[in-house]
Amino acid sequence: MADSPAPSRWRAIGSRWLGLGLAVVISIVTLGLGIAGQLTLYISPESIWFACAGAVVVLAGAVWSCALPLGTETDHGHDHGEMDAADPDVPATSRRRSLGIVGAVTGGVVASGVVIAALVLPPASLSVELAMSRSDAGGALFAGADTPTLGVADTTAFGIGEWSSVFATASRPESYDGSTVTLTGFVTPSQDADAVNLTRMVITHCVIDAQPAAVPVSVDAAEYGTGQWIEVTGTVKAAEDGSLRVIPTSVTEIDEPGDPYEY
Repeated sequence: MADSPAPSRWRAIGSRWLGLGLAVVISIVTLGLGIAGQLTLYISPESIWFACAGAVVVLAGAVWSCALPLGTETDHGHDHGEMDAADPDVPATSRRRSLGIVGAVTGGVVASGVVIAALVLPPASLSVELAMSRSDAGGALFAGADTPTLGVADTTAFGIGEWSSVFATASRPESYDGSTVTLTGFVTPSQDADAVNLTRMVITHCVIDAQPAAVPVSVDAAEYGTGQWIEVTGTVKAAEDGSLRVIPTSVTEIDEPGDPYEY
């Protein structure tokens, strides 16, 4: 028996939503975040032009697809009706088809929920809890910041990411003693009672590869709560054991910056 028009129409609508509909919503969200300057909460600045260009292409394709009759995307030019009728394994085929429908519906519901959440929920930066959970991943970020020129590097443009690498890998830590710094990040606990870690999430391409970078700052840990954003101005001090930390001359509590990451 041929399918009734109503179920066929709903299947066509569902297919179009799972394909084109979800892509259009994601494209609109991408362009909206790009225009609002908030796309850097998810990807690096160098990737913004590519993401926005891709979104424009998807929307152009969506406009073109409106000229296609509903259901065209599922029409592959032949009918399985007679084949199924002659197939002695029709019950097994029907079961497989039912499982396929269940899988498609489940996947569609999950995907739709994720996309709608991206549309409805406000954009937000990665949490402090995530930074702390990834802090023990091992390995210093940006190894190589300590340049081969006798262990001395130009630190004038260093952020927390570069300084964290210097603190962990510098072959001549005394070379950085007295370097002035102005760094912005959020507070995370330190193993030392007289210090906190000034932390920043560093991303290469997008938030999926984000990793925390941190430098120790000599302040009373009780003065600042975990997650508090601060701006620290001070100097780098090399201890006798070769460890480095920042000795602040001023610490200012600030709001989370519009672009909370380093790249």
